[in-house]
Amino acid sequence: MNKVPLTARGAGKLREELERLKKVERPRIIEAIAEARAHGDLKENAEYHAAREQQGFVEGRIKEIEAKLANAQVIDVTQLAASDRVVFGATVRVLELDKEEEHSFQIVGEDEADLKHGMISVGSPIARCLIGKSEGDLASVDAPGGIREFEILEVQYV
Repeated sequence: MNKVPLTARGAGKLREELERLKKVERPRIIEAIAEARAHGDLKENAEYHAAREQQGFVEGRIKEIEAKLANAQVIDVTQLAASDRVVFGATVRVLELDKEEEHSFQIVGEDEADLKHGMISVGSPIARCLIGKSEGDLASVDAPGGIREFEILEVQYV
């Protein structure tokens, strides 16, 4: 499997979630299953079935996170010597020319993307048009609503 880029912050969040699932959620569910078993007949025991369903979800999520971390290429953007170029992990402040609106995007891995928080996937059309550009450059992307043009105002590595 190919390595998947992940920011150091994104990897840290995944590790925190994994820790919580293993040390808090898993023991809580095991206890709930044991308690439900103590009530007797498991065929009609809704608490038991709900706890088993939760257990399946948590175990699946643990495996998913472990696989993501095993295949991650963690990139610490603060350690990059990229000068003023837009690279993976950079935070880019842009001016959308036709709307005269400023936006700020951080280019992150697929699993970290969250547009509400200004984090866009490295594979997104906007990120692909920005990567490799420098402050002052223009970038255009063919979006569903037409061509969008951006001027790169600032590139930060935080």
